[in-house]
Amino acid sequence: GLSMSGSVMQSTVNNPIAEPYILGISAGATFGATLAIILGLKAVVGLGAFVGAILATILVLIIASMQGRVTTSGLILSGTVVNALFIAFANFIISIGATADSVMTIKFWTMGSLTGTSWSDLLLPALVVGLAFLFSTQYRVFNAMMMGDEAALTLGIPLKLYWYLYIVIVAIITAVLVASCGIIGFVGLITPHIARSLVGTNYRKLFPVATLLGSLFVVWADVLARILVKNAELPIGIFT
Repeated sequence: GLSMSGSVMQSTVNNPIAEPYILGISAGATFGATLAIILGLKAVVGLGAFVGAILATILVLIIASMQGRVTTSGLILSGTVVNALFIAFANFIISIGATADSVMTIKFWTMGSLTGTSWSDLLLPALVVGLAFLFSTQYRVFNAMMMGDEAALTLGIPLKLYWYLYIVIVAIITAVLVASCGIIGFVGLITPHIARSLVGTNYRKLFPVATLLGSLFVVWADVLARILVKNAELPIGIFT
Protein backbone atom coordinates (compact mmCIF):
# COMPACT_ATOMS: atom_id res chain seq x y z
CA GLY A 1 0.00 0.00 0.00
CA LEU A 2 2.85 2.42 0.80
CA SER A 3 4.62 1.57 -2.47
CA MET A 4 1.36 2.00 -4.35
CA SER A 5 0.81 5.40 -2.73
CA GLY A 6 4.41 6.44 -3.39
CA SER A 7 4.06 5.61 -7.07
CA VAL A 8 0.88 7.66 -7.28
CA MET A 9 2.35 10.66 -5.45
CA GLN A 10 5.52 10.73 -7.58
CA SER A 11 3.35 10.99 -10.66
CA THR A 12 0.72 13.32 -9.19
CA VAL A 13 3.20 15.98 -8.05
CA ASN A 14 5.74 15.03 -10.77
CA ASN A 15 8.54 14.83 -8.25
CA PRO A 16 10.96 11.89 -7.88
CA ILE A 17 11.36 12.37 -4.12
CA ALA A 18 7.62 12.37 -3.42
CA GLU A 19 6.26 9.70 -1.08
CA PRO A 20 2.99 9.00 0.78
CA TYR A 21 4.11 11.11 3.76
CA ILE A 22 4.97 14.21 1.70
CA LEU A 23 1.61 15.85 2.46
CA GLY A 24 2.10 15.83 6.22
CA ILE A 25 0.20 12.57 6.63
CA SER A 26 2.82 10.99 8.89
CA ALA A 27 3.07 14.12 11.04
CA GLY A 28 -0.71 14.29 11.40
CA ALA A 29 -0.79 10.61 12.34
CA THR A 30 2.01 11.15 14.87
CA PHE A 31 0.09 13.99 16.46
CA GLY A 32 -3.15 11.99 16.68
CA ALA A 33 -1.42 8.92 18.09
CA THR A 34 0.63 10.97 20.54
CA LEU A 35 -2.47 12.72 21.83
CA ALA A 36 -4.25 9.40 22.37
CA ILE A 37 -1.23 7.88 24.16
CA ILE A 38 -0.71 10.91 26.43
CA LEU A 39 -4.41 10.91 27.34
CA GLY A 40 -4.16 7.24 28.25
CA LEU A 41 -6.46 6.14 25.42
CA LYS A 42 -4.21 3.36 24.13
CA ALA A 43 -7.22 1.44 22.80
CA VAL A 44 -7.86 4.17 20.21
CA VAL A 45 -4.29 5.07 19.20
CA GLY A 46 -4.96 3.77 15.68
CA LEU A 47 -8.13 5.85 15.41
CA GLY A 48 -6.26 8.92 16.66
CA ALA A 49 -3.57 8.38 14.04
CA PHE A 50 -6.17 7.98 11.28
CA VAL A 51 -8.03 11.17 12.26
CA GLY A 52 -4.75 13.11 12.55
CA ALA A 53 -3.61 11.97 9.11
CA ILE A 54 -6.90 12.98 7.48
CA LEU A 55 -6.86 16.39 9.23
CA ALA A 56 -3.32 17.02 8.00
CA THR A 57 -4.32 16.21 4.41
CA ILE A 58 -7.36 18.49 4.56
CA LEU A 59 -5.18 21.32 5.91
CA VAL A 60 -2.64 20.80 3.10
CA LEU A 61 -5.36 21.03 0.45
CA ILE A 62 -6.81 24.19 2.08
CA ILE A 63 -3.40 25.91 2.20
CA ALA A 64 -2.51 24.85 -1.34
CA SER A 65 -5.83 26.25 -2.61
CA MET A 66 -5.45 29.69 -1.00
CA GLN A 67 -3.86 31.22 -4.12
CA GLY A 68 -6.88 30.13 -6.14
CA ARG A 69 -4.72 27.90 -8.35
CA VAL A 70 -3.36 24.60 -7.11
CA THR A 71 0.14 23.72 -8.32
CA THR A 72 2.42 20.77 -7.61
CA SER A 73 5.00 23.01 -5.94
CA GLY A 74 2.22 24.54 -3.84
CA LEU A 75 1.14 21.08 -2.69
CA ILE A 76 4.70 20.11 -1.72
CA LEU A 77 5.33 23.37 0.14
CA SER A 78 1.99 23.09 1.92
CA GLY A 79 2.86 19.55 2.95
CA THR A 80 6.20 20.75 4.35
CA VAL A 81 4.46 23.46 6.39
CA VAL A 82 1.80 21.11 7.75
CA ASN A 83 4.42 18.47 8.52
CA ALA A 84 6.42 20.93 10.64
CA LEU A 85 3.25 22.21 12.33
CA PHE A 86 1.94 18.82 13.44
CA ILE A 87 5.39 17.62 14.56
CA ALA A 88 5.64 20.77 16.69
CA PHE A 89 2.19 20.07 18.20
CA ALA A 90 3.20 16.48 18.96
CA ASN A 91 6.49 17.54 20.58
CA PHE A 92 4.66 20.16 22.65
CA ILE A 93 2.22 17.55 23.96
CA ILE A 94 5.11 15.21 24.79
CA SER A 95 6.96 18.03 26.59
CA ILE A 96 4.10 18.92 28.91
CA GLY A 97 2.33 15.62 29.48
CA ALA A 98 4.49 12.58 28.73
CA THR A 99 5.69 9.99 31.21
CA ALA A 100 8.65 7.67 30.67
CA ASP A 101 6.26 4.87 29.72
CA SER A 102 4.29 6.96 27.22
CA VAL A 103 7.49 8.32 25.65
CA MET A 104 8.68 4.77 24.94
CA THR A 105 5.27 3.86 23.48
CA ILE A 106 5.33 6.92 21.22
CA LYS A 107 8.93 6.21 20.16
CA PHE A 108 8.17 2.60 19.22
CA TRP A 109 4.98 3.60 17.40
CA THR A 110 6.64 6.34 15.32
CA MET A 111 9.34 3.90 14.16
CA GLY A 112 6.70 1.46 12.90
CA SER A 113 6.28 -2.14 13.95
CA LEU A 114 4.25 -5.23 13.10
CA THR A 115 4.53 -6.42 16.71
CA GLY A 116 1.19 -7.18 18.28
CA THR A 117 -0.65 -7.37 14.97
CA SER A 118 -2.62 -10.45 13.98
CA TRP A 119 -4.54 -11.83 11.01
CA SER A 120 -7.68 -10.14 12.34
CA ASP A 121 -5.98 -6.74 11.89
CA LEU A 122 -5.47 -7.40 8.19
CA LEU A 123 -9.05 -7.11 6.95
CA LEU A 124 -9.37 -3.31 6.68
CA PRO A 125 -5.86 -2.68 5.23
CA ALA A 126 -6.34 -5.53 2.74
CA LEU A 127 -9.71 -4.15 1.66
CA VAL A 128 -8.41 -0.59 1.25
CA VAL A 129 -5.24 -1.62 -0.60
CA GLY A 130 -7.17 -4.08 -2.76
CA LEU A 131 -9.62 -1.39 -3.85
CA ALA A 132 -6.77 1.07 -4.38
CA PHE A 133 -5.15 -1.35 -6.82
CA LEU A 134 -7.78 -0.07 -9.25
CA PHE A 135 -5.26 2.79 -9.64
CA SER A 136 -3.53 0.46 -12.10
CA THR A 137 -6.30 1.15 -14.62
CA GLN A 138 -5.23 4.84 -14.61
CA TYR A 139 -1.75 4.22 -16.02
CA ARG A 140 -2.33 6.53 -19.02
CA VAL A 141 -3.11 9.44 -16.68
CA PHE A 142 -0.02 8.78 -14.56
CA ASN A 143 2.18 8.57 -17.66
CA ALA A 144 0.79 11.93 -18.86
CA MET A 145 1.35 13.56 -15.47
CA MET A 146 4.99 12.44 -15.46
CA MET A 147 5.46 14.50 -18.64
CA GLY A 148 4.71 17.70 -16.73
CA ASP A 149 1.69 19.89 -16.04
CA GLU A 150 1.63 21.63 -19.44
CA ALA A 151 1.95 18.40 -21.39
CA ALA A 152 -0.78 16.74 -19.33
CA LEU A 153 -3.15 19.69 -19.81
CA THR A 154 -2.41 19.68 -23.55
CA LEU A 155 -3.37 16.00 -23.64
CA GLY A 156 -6.72 16.87 -22.05
CA ILE A 157 -6.02 15.67 -18.50
CA PRO A 158 -8.10 17.63 -15.93
CA LEU A 159 -5.17 17.98 -13.53
CA LYS A 160 -6.95 19.70 -10.65
CA LEU A 161 -9.61 16.98 -10.49
CA TYR A 162 -7.02 14.19 -10.49
CA TRP A 163 -4.81 15.97 -7.96
CA TYR A 164 -7.62 16.15 -5.43
CA LEU A 165 -8.90 12.66 -6.20
CA TYR A 166 -5.52 10.94 -5.98
CA ILE A 167 -4.38 12.87 -2.91
CA VAL A 168 -7.56 12.04 -0.99
CA ILE A 169 -7.31 8.34 -1.91
CA VAL A 170 -3.60 8.20 -1.00
CA ALA A 171 -4.38 9.96 2.30
CA ILE A 172 -7.02 7.36 3.18
CA ILE A 173 -4.74 4.42 2.24
CA THR A 174 -1.79 5.83 4.17
CA ALA A 175 -3.93 6.77 7.18
CA VAL A 176 -5.32 3.22 7.41
CA LEU A 177 -1.83 1.68 7.11
CA VAL A 178 -0.24 4.05 9.62
CA ALA A 179 -3.09 3.42 12.06
CA SER A 180 -2.44 -0.32 11.70
CA CYS A 181 1.34 -0.51 12.17
CA GLY A 182 2.81 2.93 12.81
CA ILE A 183 5.02 4.94 10.50
CA ILE A 184 7.19 2.76 8.27
CA GLY A 185 9.30 5.14 6.25
CA PHE A 186 11.22 4.96 2.96
CA VAL A 187 9.13 2.14 1.44
CA GLY A 188 6.93 4.47 -0.59
CA LEU A 189 9.93 6.50 -1.73
CA ILE A 190 12.45 3.88 -2.83
CA THR A 191 10.46 0.91 -4.17
CA PRO A 192 8.89 2.81 -7.10
CA HIS A 193 12.43 3.81 -8.17
CA ILE A 194 13.64 0.22 -7.92
CA ALA A 195 10.66 -0.80 -10.06
CA ARG A 196 11.58 1.84 -12.65
CA SER A 197 15.08 0.42 -12.90
CA LEU A 198 13.56 -3.01 -13.59
CA VAL A 199 10.63 -2.35 -15.93
CA GLY A 200 10.91 1.28 -17.04
CA THR A 201 8.68 4.30 -16.45
CA ASN A 202 5.43 3.06 -18.03
CA TYR A 203 2.92 2.87 -15.18
CA ARG A 204 1.19 -0.09 -16.82
CA LYS A 205 4.15 -2.25 -15.68
CA LEU A 206 5.57 -0.01 -12.98
CA PHE A 207 2.51 0.02 -10.75
CA PRO A 208 2.09 -3.74 -10.13
CA VAL A 209 5.86 -4.32 -9.87
CA ALA A 210 6.31 -1.49 -7.34
CA THR A 211 3.42 -2.83 -5.29
CA LEU A 212 4.94 -6.32 -5.18
CA LEU A 213 8.42 -4.98 -4.36
CA GLY A 214 6.99 -2.93 -1.51
CA SER A 215 5.40 -5.98 0.10
CA LEU A 216 8.62 -8.01 -0.26
CA PHE A 217 10.66 -5.11 1.13
CA VAL A 218 8.52 -4.84 4.28
CA VAL A 219 8.34 -8.61 4.85
CA TRP A 220 12.13 -8.98 4.81
CA ALA A 221 12.69 -5.85 6.89
CA ASP A 222 10.32 -7.36 9.47
CA VAL A 223 12.21 -10.67 9.35
CA LEU A 224 15.46 -8.83 10.11
CA ALA A 225 13.79 -6.85 12.89
CA ARG A 226 12.76 -10.12 14.53
CA ILE A 227 15.99 -12.14 14.24
CA LEU A 228 19.03 -9.84 14.33
CA VAL A 229 18.86 -9.19 18.09
CA LYS A 230 18.34 -12.28 20.22
CA ASN A 231 15.20 -12.28 22.41
CA ALA A 232 14.16 -8.84 21.15
CA GLU A 233 12.29 -7.26 18.27
CA LEU A 234 13.50 -3.97 16.86
CA PRO A 235 11.23 -1.37 15.21
CA ILE A 236 10.88 -2.13 11.51
CA GLY A 237 11.54 1.54 10.64
CA ILE A 238 15.20 1.09 11.59
CA PHE A 239 15.68 -1.22 8.60
CA THR A 240 13.45 0.53 6.09
